[in-house]
Amino acid sequence: MSNSVYTEEAISKIVSSQRSFFRTGTTLPIKWRIEQLKRLKEAVIAYTDEFISALAEDLGRSDVEAYLCDIGPIIVEINEMLRGLKRWARPERHWSGWMCFPSVITKVYKMPYGVTLVISPFNFPILLTIGVVAAAISGGNTVVVKASSKSAACTKVLKRFFSEYFSPEYITVIDGGHDIADMCLEQRFDKIFYTGSPTIGKHVLAQAAPNLTPVALELGGETGNWCIVRRDADLKDAARKIAFFKLTNAGQICININQIAVAKEVADIFIEELKRAFIKQIGEHAETNPEYPKLITIAAYNKCATLADEYRERIVFGGVGDPQTRKYAPTIIYPVDINEHIVQHELFCPLLPIVPFKDAEVDNLMDVIADREHPLAMYLFTKDMHWANRVMQTQQFGGGCINEVCIHMMVKGVPFNGTGHSGMGAYHGEWGFREFTHPQTVLRGSRWFNLSLREHPYSGKIGKKKMMLLRLFEK
Repeated sequence: MSNSVYTEEAISKIVSSQRSFFRTGTTLPIKWRIEQLKRLKEAVIAYTDEFISALAEDLGRSDVEAYLCDIGPIIVEINEMLRGLKRWARPERHWSGWMCFPSVITKVYKMPYGVTLVISPFNFPILLTIGVVAAAISGGNTVVVKASSKSAACTKVLKRFFSEYFSPEYITVIDGGHDIADMCLEQRFDKIFYTGSPTIGKHVLAQAAPNLTPVALELGGETGNWCIVRRDADLKDAARKIAFFKLTNAGQICININQIAVAKEVADIFIEELKRAFIKQIGEHAETNPEYPKLITIAAYNKCATLADEYRERIVFGGVGDPQTRKYAPTIIYPVDINEHIVQHELFCPLLPIVPFKDAEVDNLMDVIADREHPLAMYLFTKDMHWANRVMQTQQFGGGCINEVCIHMMVKGVPFNGTGHSGMGAYHGEWGFREFTHPQTVLRGSRWFNLSLREHPYSGKIGKKKMMLLRLFEK
């Protein structure tokens, strides 16, 4: 179905068809879900070359970066689900307690929500579509995917991918722009999972509100992710890791470093190390390097270039691009005051503002960051583990690293999530299974030996005896 024939009626029929399929109970058995996950993994492997080509067309990704960031992680994620799903889905058995006697057995079933809507982004169009769908499958749901219109080549392949391996009443992909997304949001879904910007996240929540549909949001953070480089940091190591991360997908990553705060005492040395790291990894002219990714649209390129021009006098590295290829070089801007607008919103591009601070006043810096919207990620470079651990346990953000970047999201068995303006909910592995299931508590009643403790009368001698027993049971 092309987006030209998507109407409210057509989308309603898709949702209705999936709801009918879900109510047959086909998706409930764990054995069946495992079969679908195995099929999904087989399909990803079979489509690897097509995914790599589509990522190159949309985002200029090299083969290695496409596999490293979009394809390989899906296979790892599905493998984790295949190993753990039987254990995750097993009903929990609980002792009901003396207050419920003689009904002593209670179970918690992990029930699928039902018909789910997954709205995926352009920056990792394969990973953040199939990875979320895998979580929905593990939970026993059906899925309608609204794929990004910006990453058109990837969306085209995803439509063919899912239609070849899965029936539309189980999983189907819808393409189109924001108007089509709004048509989807007007439907009554049982769960919505959105990845994208905080602005659209608010819109998704508002649209879900009339039906009280539960929503998971994975957002980039309103005021961007901070990286703190302290005076005692290993500057060469920090520069190497930061350069790698900022080059990845040309900065179009929700957990990427939006700005760096560097101790004044080492700022000049650090910047030189960062320049060397960029040149070593991508060359002196990243904008002409075929391995370097491009910005998703000419509008995104122009936005990046315009902002760079605004800070032209403070650009100490980069600041050049090619609108024909949509490639803009990694660009260091220094110095930048912590209150300037460039460090108060998510950039989602290769610009890298650097904010100097006095190392002795680092806690004042952290207070300023804490007063802003919660970021999706935070990165600290320092040898002071006492300080670093204290920061990581007191600041509010989605996740992060000490003396490393980004790879916290690759760890198996841990959640990936945001908080506040960087999101709500969590997924990856068992956390994805939890996100797409509702814990349903069921007590098994007894027909024998039922006490009259909970029944009237509540007064007189009988009431006093009941009160005595209640206090005893609740100790």
